[in-house]
Amino acid sequence: MTAQTRADLAEVAGVAPIRDAATAGFVFNHTMLRVRDPHASLDFYTRVLGFSLARKVDFEQAKFSLYFLVLAELDDMPDGDEARREWLARQRGVLELTHNHGTEAQVGPVYHDGNSEPRGFGHICVSVPDVRAACARMEAMGVPFQKTLSQGSMRSIAFIKDPDGYWIELIQPTPLAD
Repeated sequence: MTAQTRADLAEVAGVAPIRDAATAGFVFNHTMLRVRDPHASLDFYTRVLGFSLARKVDFEQAKFSLYFLVLAELDDMPDGDEARREWLARQRGVLELTHNHGTEAQVGPVYHDGNSEPRGFGHICVSVPDVRAACARMEAMGVPFQKTLSQGSMRSIAFIKDPDGYWIELIQPTPLAD
């Protein structure tokens, strides 16, 4: 990105055009979603979206478990809990699923997905090489859609729902061919 492009974007957004040098090593690491049933959620994120489970941490006394998922090959992930924790802390776009023990037995919705009143959290996004092929595969798998490619005015994006009703936007980096 050129300095002029950065300045133009900063002017439109009303922010400083140059990143503060003190933030040079900062990495957006993860987003956490609370999940009702870790088995259903892990199946969805690994089988449907291709995430890999990189680490699980149980806090038995506090009655919750954390599952860290990445969209990356795990070949370079080190063995050993501390080395793996450090490796994960350097990754971008990690998904942390938090399971509060016992929620899987509760009746009805357990968590607010952010897309009904009062609105708040909206969605996460996964970029795929071919959004049409990804949507066709997910439709064949019975994945629920919030928005298909043919719905609405934004015909290049789709939204699917995970087992807890969280929305996942699907995009592709290149424009869709007609």
